[in-house]
Amino acid sequence: MRLRSMVLATTTLIVLSMAAPAVAVHEDVISEPIASSPVSVDLELVADGFTTPLWATSPQGDRHRLFVVDQNGTVVALDIGGSEKVPDRLLFLDIGVTGQDLLVPLGAFGPGTFDERGLLGLAFHPDYRRNGLVYTYSSEPVAAPADFSTLGDGEVANHQGVLREWKVKNPRNPESVVDPASTRVLLRIDEPQFNHNAGAIVFGRDGKLYVAVGDGGSADDQGAGHVDGGNGQSLAEGNVLGKILRIDPRGENSANGNYGIPRSNPFVGKPGADEIYAYGFRNPFRISVDQRTGRIYVADVGQNDIEEVNILRKGANYGWPVKEGSFLFNMNGDEPGFTTVQEKVKGLVDPIAEYDHDEGISITGGFVYRGRDIKRLRGSYVFGDFSNGFAPANGRLFHLGKGKTILELVPGSGSLGRYLMGFGQDAAGEIYVLTSDNFAPAGTGGTVHKLVAGNPG
Repeated sequence: MRLRSMVLATTTLIVLSMAAPAVAVHEDVISEPIASSPVSVDLELVADGFTTPLWATSPQGDRHRLFVVDQNGTVVALDIGGSEKVPDRLLFLDIGVTGQDLLVPLGAFGPGTFDERGLLGLAFHPDYRRNGLVYTYSSEPVAAPADFSTLGDGEVANHQGVLREWKVKNPRNPESVVDPASTRVLLRIDEPQFNHNAGAIVFGRDGKLYVAVGDGGSADDQGAGHVDGGNGQSLAEGNVLGKILRIDPRGENSANGNYGIPRSNPFVGKPGADEIYAYGFRNPFRISVDQRTGRIYVADVGQNDIEEVNILRKGANYGWPVKEGSFLFNMNGDEPGFTTVQEKVKGLVDPIAEYDHDEGISITGGFVYRGRDIKRLRGSYVFGDFSNGFAPANGRLFHLGKGKTILELVPGSGSLGRYLMGFGQDAAGEIYVLTSDNFAPAGTGGTVHKLVAGNPG
């Protein structure tokens, strides 16, 4: 999904640096600890038995169902509205049963080991109730020429990030599922390494599809498939790594004719990719749209020190790898990169909030809370961290308080004691917390909990 290091589970945990045998030492660059929030919350179990639930969403207007994306290639629809007409649990999509090889075998170091590939994103077309269109972003074997590639002669992609469109024949029928024969590819991206894939896809208020793409993997935005100065900073033709793209999935004016390029995109007609909306990202694993304001929040996973939250702006450069968060970053050649000083750089956008690795190791982006159950949380961006260490599992929940201060949400039942894999939001604005007892995409220890008001007493 989004971690800075490769992790191999055997009888013990082995953490391997991807840049060099030496592991970069975290510096305490933000000394102020994250304080506990005065908002009282708790977690209510909705469903279990998943492998690695990463994302959950609902079509516009559908207040009865929540669709949960599992890294293993499935999407399950859960009844959250208590409707007799809605199945309690429905397998909505399984990309492994389409008759095509649409997902790489998971386990970057062998079966049952850590991986950042898989089914990573799901979005319903804004007019889904009428057209039945659904979009996914997943990690596929190299099966066709890529639309975008940074690989040189003789270099082979680890896999391809593929954006697909699917169709549900009768979207108004709660028992209707995706037609596996309906799929079509919108675009393919060569991914040099197995990690930093991002993969979140969301429709903005403008009706356009936003696609988050990581910098290509490895570490420090260097190595095979990475250009000088880093993919995050490159606007060279064909380099969409480390970017957020904006497309019209029903258009046809792209180079491959499978989607449209909005004329209002900031780099249309300039050297580079017309699809790019913003750049300078490392691994924007999760992005989300505020249901009320339409603002798009981007949680970008850090390298060795800083995890950050951003607001998406047209044409903006968010700094990676020149900066990690609001700090200058030294790529450091063949040695592990590191942050140096906090400094404003003209032309680069700093995050609205950030924390260092005293608090966690990998940000998990969430949503702005727009539900009714937790009144004191309304309008606040809820997010978290995967875990403050690989073992034992200890995911954390955060939200932004006044002045964009990061505060920790501590459930009344105590700490998560699990890995925080993702978040979900239903059509009513309520938020769901997705966890697993395993950091690898294996087993059935994945759960979906609803974030609810706690007992303040």
